[in-house]
Amino acid sequence: MSYEPPPLRSDIAAAADAFRHGQVVVVRDTTHPERGGVVVAAASQTSDDIVTFMATHACGLVCVALLPDRLERLGLTATGAPADLARERLTASVEAKSGVSTGISAADRARTVHVIADLASHAEDLVSPGHVFPAVAEPGGVVVRPGWAEVGVDLARVAGVQPVAATFCRILGLDGEVLTGAGLVAFAEDHGLPHLTIADLVSHRMASESFVVQLGQSTLPTACGEFMVRAFQNRLTGQQHLALSVGDLRSPEPTLVRLHSECLTGDVFTSRRCDCGQQLHEALRLVQAEGRGAVLYLRQEGRGIGLANKVRAYALQDAGRDTVQANVDLGLPADLRDYGIAGQMLLALGVRKVRLMTNNPRKVAGLEQQGIEVERVNLEISPSADNHHYLATKKVKLGHLLEKV
Repeated sequence: MSYEPPPLRSDIAAAADAFRHGQVVVVRDTTHPERGGVVVAAASQTSDDIVTFMATHACGLVCVALLPDRLERLGLTATGAPADLARERLTASVEAKSGVSTGISAADRARTVHVIADLASHAEDLVSPGHVFPAVAEPGGVVVRPGWAEVGVDLARVAGVQPVAATFCRILGLDGEVLTGAGLVAFAEDHGLPHLTIADLVSHRMASESFVVQLGQSTLPTACGEFMVRAFQNRLTGQQHLALSVGDLRSPEPTLVRLHSECLTGDVFTSRRCDCGQQLHEALRLVQAEGRGAVLYLRQEGRGIGLANKVRAYALQDAGRDTVQANVDLGLPADLRDYGIAGQMLLALGVRKVRLMTNNPRKVAGLEQQGIEVERVNLEISPSADNHHYLATKKVKLGHLLEKV
């Protein structure tokens, strides 16, 4: 059975169509809402009207998103670390060497954008300083780094626009601060612009492209029974995950599945702060009892914040903060986990329909975005005195479906 990726969602399709036809699109960051949003357009079709709109309505710097090979060809070097989402990796400002006057006018900046985007351009076609800022994008796009330059190149890819380059500009409010939240939606609607989120782009790419490769497989005898274990790797990030399975997974009947995010403290050291280890072993037991199913072990320690940050969050919880407040106090999202890669692992295993053992609605949504049919199966462990508050917080603040708390 071959897998057909789901069709473009309406918001993605509208944005791609507008981008393809030289129009402006608004993209928002809902995962890190303090970062606001941008207006973005195809670099090759950036007109003086688009530059004027960016300068007078968005009011941020006019930047051009490029892939590293283009930056090298133009003799430009970007500064900044890829992990720092607070700042785009910009080069020195540039200007077209010819065809401009002062360089600051909308027409001059549009000319500079075209020179930057032109595949025939070389370093000698630009001078510095200027009035346009090139920004380097990670080749893997928003799946690797959800920055604004990556948004630009990914929109170009989704829209099928060549060259893969985009003009973007941060959106500021009337007070000169970054516009966020409902203000961005109102901005887009007031100007009649299609809008979407970075998360929409990530979901689309995860559903329409394959980033996993199987590295190896073997039998794995455990206390719960024997499993087939397969190692997968995300070829963009290099991160490795495991799938433990029993029986024929390619049957048309729904497969019993558990998506388990790594919890070293619970899975290995039997921490009583959470129910993770108990859920893992119960899922393994149920898959063996069923005689057919899979447990995916995903390297997303501490709801995606990593082991060291998880220990720091524990210290804050000891001081009275709950599991969500502790993450926020550390400047981290309450839950950073992504289930797109899990969906790709299941598809690689031939699984299209699942009975998903979970109390977390986000896992259901994550697999459904991959085109996988999901029936939720409750997997609840009775709370203890040590983890009752933790589970109650997940129920109230993260929407987990728990009946015993």
